[in-house]
This record gives sequence, structure tokens and C-alpha cells, in this order.
Amino acid sequence: MGSGGMIVIDENTCMVDMARYFLSFTQSESCGKCTPCRLGTKEMLNMLTRITQGEGSEGDIDLLVELGTQVIDTSLCGLGRTCPNPVLTTINYFRDEYEAHIKEKRCPAAVCEALVYAPCEHTCPLNVDAVGYVALIAEGRFAEALSLIRQRNPLPAVCGRVCTHPCETKCKRGEVDEPVAIAALKRFAADHGARFKVKTEVSIAQPKGEKVAIVGSGPAGLNAAFHLARMGYTVPIFEALPIPGGMLAVGIPDYRLPKDTLQKDIDFITGLGVEIKTNTPIGKELTLNHLLEQWYKAIFIAAGAHSGQRLGIPGEDLEGVFDGVSFLKDINLGNKVKIGGRVAVIGGGNVAIDAARSALRLGAEEVSIIYRRTREEMPANVEEIEEAEHEGVKITYLAAPTKVIGSNGKVEALECLRMELGEFDASGRRRPIPIEGSEFTIDVDTIIAAIGQAPDLSFLPSDSGFEIAKGQTFVVDPVTLATNQPGIFAGGDLVTGPATVIEAMAAGERAAISIDRYLQGKSMTEDRLRQPEKRLEIPRAVEELEEKGRTKMPTLPMRERLGSIEEVNLGYSEERAIEEARRCLRCDLERRGG
Repeated sequence: MGSGGMIVIDENTCMVDMARYFLSFTQSESCGKCTPCRLGTKEMLNMLTRITQGEGSEGDIDLLVELGTQVIDTSLCGLGRTCPNPVLTTINYFRDEYEAHIKEKRCPAAVCEALVYAPCEHTCPLNVDAVGYVALIAEGRFAEALSLIRQRNPLPAVCGRVCTHPCETKCKRGEVDEPVAIAALKRFAADHGARFKVKTEVSIAQPKGEKVAIVGSGPAGLNAAFHLARMGYTVPIFEALPIPGGMLAVGIPDYRLPKDTLQKDIDFITGLGVEIKTNTPIGKELTLNHLLEQWYKAIFIAAGAHSGQRLGIPGEDLEGVFDGVSFLKDINLGNKVKIGGRVAVIGGGNVAIDAARSALRLGAEEVSIIYRRTREEMPANVEEIEEAEHEGVKITYLAAPTKVIGSNGKVEALECLRMELGEFDASGRRRPIPIEGSEFTIDVDTIIAAIGQAPDLSFLPSDSGFEIAKGQTFVVDPVTLATNQPGIFAGGDLVTGPATVIEAMAAGERAAISIDRYLQGKSMTEDRLRQPEKRLEIPRAVEELEEKGRTKMPTLPMRERLGSIEEVNLGYSEERAIEEARRCLRCDLERRGG
């Protein structure tokens, strides 16, 4: 940076603001004797300031590069020849952050005050007014809180249970003690509304008379339908499974997300006029071309990632070897699943944790997870890992399977190899390296492979013409989610590979905006920003800051969990919800000067 040094930062640092800071310092030191340094750096600083204030324009990034290069090439001293370096370096490595500031008026680090109303809302992929509904709960205005949530998120009960809650990672309360339990409070508002049959209204435009087809009723498809219905379109969803919800319904166990809870959120969406056609797969009998021929003006494909990955080792075709995705799907669909008493689960993601905890509930005596890295690298939610361990799941780290051993066609053991961590790979995690001669064997009679998942593209004909990436994912425009086929859009796990519920929902909204602009004959890349919503004026519930940790979530006693699919996390009472909500520091008031 600047003179060739290096600084260490994390995701809480805004690269644009940091470049502005460095340039403001060096620009103030300019002697002013040469024009490039005196005026060039001043103009660069003005541009960076405008970008951090949400006033940047499309050409600013290229202009900064051009201007910075000229300053370096034509300045007469070392200061002028090095001061543009922070700008050029951050653009080179973090161009996406500059683009977010300019195109989306969003600061990924939630640092630039002109762009950030409250860090929690800013970090949420759906931009739900978290500080608003938390403040309403703190005042006991529960129905209003639910109404506020549903203006942006039609699946509050779902997200309150399974969202990875990125909002909480930016919560300023975490700098005092612990972040506010934002997701748990969202769940409370949804559960309270369901218990008391609270009716929530959202604005709906006049019918446009045009139909948009959605393929898949997972989080991306449901949220796209929600927004398109509000825009006035007729929106049927075509779902191959016998039940709606996609991976929400068949990929997440009941003890985390009960089916009736999911259905209540779905009912809110269908209440807007959205029809979900279950047992209606797209394929040979009903193709995408058929839909376009049936007066559907656009299609959004949100078919998810329903195919499990094979281990690729000898013996994996023996009886007793399952893939994690199919294992969970069969359980959730009520199909009979027979496992043995000693189960090994391969993998470290949420599917692996869900499969392990489900195996315990099916009666397994011993359940072990085999993971090739360490706990720090496990992609599963930390809370789920801890719950699995509390329930008796054992985790063996730095080990990978090499062979399934069996006799008479059935699994008897699993051969593994010890691993050590090497250099960092493309995922940002250290690469596992086999340790020669470290083989060991564990006695098991059931193996569940949960090492990843991919989209199932069997619904496409071989000559579909879609551009497909190496991982069986659709290639789309990153802004509009348009495919290379006119009028057809795709999003969610079908494009990204397995991601999170909230990310899939964000893709659904993005697709809805693109489809609306496409059908209206407008540019799909320009003027996509939502109009600022009117903010509720909610007074601060607590004036004095008192150090106080998160309000504990009540859970199902351990003795009642195994052998049962009852929900583990029981939710807040009214008293506990208010207590937790009152921990909010109300960052929004600081932004408003309140």
C-alpha cells in the first residue's frame, strides 16, 4: 500500500473507504509543485469521496485507474509516483466492492455511513429492516413487527430458524458483549403471528394480464413469486416434488424446520394468488418451450441443487451407502429408511450435520462424522455443530475415506487416511494433504456421503442450448440473472451451487426485478435500485447501556430428542423476546441524528 508495505485487514474494512483514507493523507502531503500530483490526486480523492457517499457513477472506476496511472507516470517525486497505489491496488483486487458502492449503493463492509441505515439491515441480502422490527418487538408491538418483516421477507418463520443470519455478524452490540439474536426475534414475530392468526397485508399492483412461470418452489422460486405477484403478474410455480418448498421441505429435518411451520409461510405467498402445481415436473411431457408457447411471457428456473455427490472410492456401491441429499429427502417425504447401528457420515457441511443428527433419531447407536479438515474450516453452522455434539455425534477431524469395506454385498467398515493441512486453496481454507502410511479402519454398517451437491439437469433436453458451467450450474448474467435464452432467467442453487436460504431468496427477488423490467421493455441493468422505503419512527426502548449477553433460547430436553423429530429450538416467550430486543443499540438513531 503506497510505499510498498502491507497491511492486514478483515471483512469489516471497506476497501473503497480505506483507499480514500490513504489518499487523503498522501494528498495533504503533496508539495504542489507538479500538476499531476497536486490536481490529479485531488480529483481522485473527490471521486472516492463521492463513491463512498453513494454518488459514484458507472465510469468512475475506469477513470480512477486511468488518472492514477497518469499520476504515477508523470509525477516528479516519489510521493506522486506512489500515492495512487492504494487506489489501484484495491481496484485490482476488490473491484466488486467498488461496483457495489456504485451500482447497488451498498457498502459490503457496512462502513460508509451515507450508504448504511443500520449495519444489520445493510448486511441482510434482502435488506429487511431488522432494526425496525427489533425495536417494535422491544415495545411489544408484535403484529407490527411481523408486518414490517413481510414487506421484504415472505418466509420469516423459515428464516428465523435456518437463516445463517449475516445480519448478526455486523451487529454493533457484538462489540459490547454478544450480537442481538435477530434471527430468533424474527422467528418469534412469525410464530406469535401464527399463534394469534395475525393478518399481514402487503401492497399489490393492478393486474398486468401477463403470466410468468417459475420452475421450483424452493426459497428462490417462492421469493420470486412473492415479488412478481405483488407487481401484478399471474405466477404459477411448477414443482416436481409432491410437496412445495423445494430443499426447505425435503432437505431440512423437522427438528430444525417443522413442515407445518414451512407451510404457513408458503400459505402467505399463495394467499397473494400464487399457485403451486406439485407433482408437475418439467421434462419430456412439459418442456420449457411448452411453457413459452402457453402464453407465459417469461420463465424463472429455480430448480435447486438436488443431486448428491459420489465419494469416488472403491466399495461405495455396497448396500448401506447413502448420499446425504437422498437420505434426507427420503426421511422428509416419509419414505422408509433403514440404517444400521454404527453410522459414519462423510463431510462437514449442513447436510452432513443434518444427516448425522437424523441418523440418531432413526435409532443409530453410534454416529461419527469424518471430516478432512479441522473444525475451524467446517462450513456447517457453528450452532448446528454444537447441537450435534451435545446429542452424541462424534467428529473425527483431519481424516478422509479411501475405501468402503464389505462382505456379502453389505458395508462392514470404512478405511480412512489421516490428513494434514497444507497451503490455502481457492476456497480460502487450507488444503488437506494425505499423510502416507496413516491408514486406519472404523467398523460401521452404514455410510452417508455428504460431500456436496449439484443441480439435477435431467429436465433439460440434450439440445437445450443453455450455457452450462463445469459444476452443472447455469451460466447467467450476474446482474440480471438472464440466461442465453431470451425470456428465461435462472437463479439460486441452480446458478451458484449449494448456498444459503437467504442468498437463494435474494436471487429470487433479483430475478423478479429483471423479469418485470424485461416485460416492460426497460433496461434490465439500469435503475434497478428499490425506492427508499418510509421509515417508522420508533423511540428507543432503553436509554442506559447495560452489559448483558444474549437471552438464551429454550431447547427441547436431551432425553426427548432422540427417537423424535420434535423441534429442538423452542422459541422465545413474549417476555424473553422483549428482553432480547431491548439489547439493541439502535444504530439507526445515530444515522438519523436521534
